[in-house]
Amino acid sequence: MENIALIESFSEFKDDKLIDRVTLMAILEDVFRNALKKKYGSDDNFDIIINPDKGDMEIWRNRVVVEDGEVEDPNSEISLTEARRIEPDFEVGEDVSEEVKLIQLGRRAILSLRQNLISKIHEHDNTNLYKQFKDLIGDIYTAEVHHVRPKAVILMDDEGNEIVLPKEKQIPNDYFKKGDNVRGVIENVELKGNKPQIIMSRTAPEFLEKLFEQEIPEVFDGLITIKKVVRIPGEKAKVAVDSYDDRIDPVGACVGMKGSRIHGIVRELGNENIDVINYTTNAQLYITRALSPAKVSTVKINEEAKTAEVFLKIEEVSKAIGRGGNNIKLASLLTGYEIDVIREGAIQEEDDVELREFSDEIEAWVIEEFEKIGLDTARSVLNQDVDDLVRRTDLEEETILDVMNILKEELEG
Repeated sequence: MENIALIESFSEFKDDKLIDRVTLMAILEDVFRNALKKKYGSDDNFDIIINPDKGDMEIWRNRVVVEDGEVEDPNSEISLTEARRIEPDFEVGEDVSEEVKLIQLGRRAILSLRQNLISKIHEHDNTNLYKQFKDLIGDIYTAEVHHVRPKAVILMDDEGNEIVLPKEKQIPNDYFKKGDNVRGVIENVELKGNKPQIIMSRTAPEFLEKLFEQEIPEVFDGLITIKKVVRIPGEKAKVAVDSYDDRIDPVGACVGMKGSRIHGIVRELGNENIDVINYTTNAQLYITRALSPAKVSTVKINEEAKTAEVFLKIEEVSKAIGRGGNNIKLASLLTGYEIDVIREGAIQEEDDVELREFSDEIEAWVIEEFEKIGLDTARSVLNQDVDDLVRRTDLEEETILDVMNILKEELEG
């Protein structure tokens, strides 16, 4: 039977693509009906019987017998003479069912059928894959490195799905080789043409949040709530946690004895330094905790401007700012306040001098750099930390120190 030659791979599709029998039959019927429409103009009067397990099918055309010479629609009507060639006892008005062999559709149509079948099955696979991973956005996923490219690592999961981990979504000190298992969160699913591209991220704050859920039972059970996560991937992170049960110490539960619980998370993130702090609605206390490990003396908040002046002893300033300004940057992101660090014991003379008064000794562009961040007097500059000024301006440390010496001589002289 020539039908078998065309559809002998039906079972192969079913097994390879993991398509259920009902779905496969629906796809097959849709493909064949499209072919019948092209050939006969309509498929309304055709019955299609498919057995995908055996790789067999039958197509039957149903027509009404009419008198010779009265056929108006050859697709739905058949003359009495032609009908009696099929069965000699047919009469006018009766229904005739005649099997249509695939070869009758033509060689070109048969080739097109095969291509359409493959296309429909791929389309079905892509739709299911898109829906599957759309539902996984924000969840941790593990896949194996298939190959490494300059701009991305291509991963493959157990079902053969390709997942992309772009370079910018990798932690700076990540290093992967073929065969490595990689964990990250599914960040997005993008359609490239008709094919979904699955994007993984290891730098997203959600990755750290989900690691807490996996590694810390109280977080997984909902006894501890993660209020906010901020990260500089590979460098430092701050996690605000809270518990509605006063008997639970959320920070202690997350860190564990001697850091035992958080150690696995730190290792997964390439030794990213993680500060876990107790969340509070008290803004001053929240900012104080966010600047850990520095010990804050006083916090003055401007609620309208969402700014905070934080006063610290001189030896605590560098801790508050952190290496490269990371600590104060993350504290600002965590609390939602722009934090300005002020040293206690800084110059407090009543008299102050505008920076513009030093234009003979300090270049105009340097003065403008200070003015850009709201520092327009000598005392306002001297009350700042040098590292903080390096972070907030385009000035070199040496230039800032020279300016401070000039200003000190003036104010102390």
